Amino acid sequence: MDKRFLLVFSLFCCIEAVTLLKCITCHLRMKSDRCRRGYGVCLAQRDESCMLLRIYKDYALQLSYMVCQRFCRNLTFTFSNRTYIHHCCEADYCNKR
Repeated sequence: MDKRFLLVFSLFCCIEAVTLLKCITCHLRMKSDRCRRGYGVCLAQRDESCMLLRIYKDYALQLSYMVCQRFCRNLTFTFSNRTYIHHCCEADYCNKR
């Protein structure tokens, strides 16, 4: 292969790796407490953004869940006396609330 092509391809891969979106992960956070399970950072892949799911019961936060989510969309709905709020964002660590 052409050496220039390999050089350009290598640079592109490095730039792509540097610009990946970083999101907080927490698979179980209770009310205003610390993260109890799955705390860390994920790197959003193609078609992924940072997602924060908050679940409320009678206007009181019950738990939250944070991950990299594919095809994420903002959404609010109520089911069984609980309100579920999905919040999607595309800035580093934007799902930490």
